[in-house]
Amino acid sequence: MEETLDTHEHAEQPVALGLLDRVAAGAVAVAGAALLGMVVVQALQVFARYVINDSPGWTEPVALILLNTAMSFGAAAGVHRGSHFGFFVLVHTASPPIKRVLLALSNSVIAIIGGALAVWGTQLLLDGIDIPMAGAPLPQSAVFAPMAMGGALMALFALQRLFAVLVSPASARSE
Repeated sequence: MEETLDTHEHAEQPVALGLLDRVAAGAVAVAGAALLGMVVVQALQVFARYVINDSPGWTEPVALILLNTAMSFGAAAGVHRGSHFGFFVLVHTASPPIKRVLLALSNSVIAIIGGALAVWGTQLLLDGIDIPMAGAPLPQSAVFAPMAMGGALMALFALQRLFAVLVSPASARSE
């Protein structure tokens, strides 16, 4: 049997999903709902502009928030599933000790980037919370809320994957 360090590749799925699996499923649901919402808002924008000749001002900022939501939550779910961008050919051809180092490095970088998105996104959100958005009754910085939440989820999921790599049973045999 081939040994793997990727914590999601060959693992049997338990009947009851774990907490982080449910959070990731929620992130996928939020991303999907945001995509559907963006389609509706953009369709309304096109209809209002070209049929009614009276475009509502709120559609563009709302579409941007929905786009940021879909991207951020979708990226977080991708980190949880291990389907984010990566050098998978290099990882899969490496020896088990090198594979462990590469997976740990990859998940560490993702956790750092997710943490930075969470921290800086929150700072940007709070900095513009009292400035009204042009065209919509929202704070100007509302577009940064999904980035902050998605970054926090990315960091959480990457730390979970990093922990799984570091404590995998193969680590005891490779030392």
